[in-house]
Amino acid sequence: MGVNLRDIIPSTCRIEIEDLRILARKIIALDAYNALYQFLAAIRQPDGTPLMDSKGRVTSHLSGLFYRTINLLENGIKPVYVFDGKPPEMKQQELEKRRMRKEKAAEMAAKAYSEGMVREAAKYTVQAIHLSDSMVKDAMRLLDAMGIPYVQALGEGEAQAAYMTKKGLSWATGSQDYDSLLFGAPRLVRNLTVSGKRKLPGKDVYVDIKPELIELDKLLKALGITLEQLIDIAILIGTDYNPDGVEGVGPKTALQLVKTHGSLDKILRIIPSAKFPEDPLKIREYFLNPPVADIDKLEWREPDKTAVIEILVKEHDFSIDRVENALKRLEKAYREYIKASTKSLDQWFSFSTKR
Repeated sequence: MGVNLRDIIPSTCRIEIEDLRILARKIIALDAYNALYQFLAAIRQPDGTPLMDSKGRVTSHLSGLFYRTINLLENGIKPVYVFDGKPPEMKQQELEKRRMRKEKAAEMAAKAYSEGMVREAAKYTVQAIHLSDSMVKDAMRLLDAMGIPYVQALGEGEAQAAYMTKKGLSWATGSQDYDSLLFGAPRLVRNLTVSGKRKLPGKDVYVDIKPELIELDKLLKALGITLEQLIDIAILIGTDYNPDGVEGVGPKTALQLVKTHGSLDKILRIIPSAKFPEDPLKIREYFLNPPVADIDKLEWREPDKTAVIEILVKEHDFSIDRVENALKRLEKAYREYIKASTKSLDQWFSFSTKR
């Protein structure tokens, strides 16, 4: 779910990207779980149920992953997907609460469907979204067949993606959540995997969602705070490691407290009633120094058409015509944006060596 910092991010620090080609030739490290959950929520049948194959297996995440990734490549964007590893122990309590909420939502959805309340059922169905291990493995297999690199994080995927961006392997982190900023990502691109016309949950209303760029240095300068203080603000309002935050403290109040008192430990002295499931300083340290895998190289490969058809068509009943047409687009995008850029880079290095 992540922390909600939107209310304190100045409009000048949120840059809407009108044309995705602005991101051309850029490598974006995408939070894979975040993207897959977005696909599961957005790609649904009229009654709210997800797309499924003949064996009843959910395929909405594969559909979104396949077609949206091709869209990104056609705009010259080079995506790399970063998958979550083992969550920290201090997140276990929150994960258990989420599991229970999903189970309850699934029960409510079944009850609503049985009573013919389709709109109500669709709302609960979205709340019950679950990403299983087999669904994640299928997503990884599909990316491999498409020739798209992915990274298995040691811990939080957003922490790994932020590290890759700080290291220069990627230009920005792509996620809906603001946590990427807390992990020190120099740039965060939001809405990248959900841009376009989207239907509002439970309403017959569509909105135009545009990608948005937030640069960490500009944000910190605009707010007049440090990264450590931004993390302290997040802890005060609630993170995945302390979801409830401090009672009565919202983003704007937290910002004012931090600017007035300087740090979280000083603030907590004046709010003795504040309770945390974990030591707040331990939470801060996790954001500053999360476990990450040291990645040196990313490689995009020519798509394996046979493997893609095996996964999508033969295993999950996708339309052969639609998949083959999309594969043509994928192959063209690979030639024009991936292979061509690699060749140009090789020629540059060759020229530099000769000189």
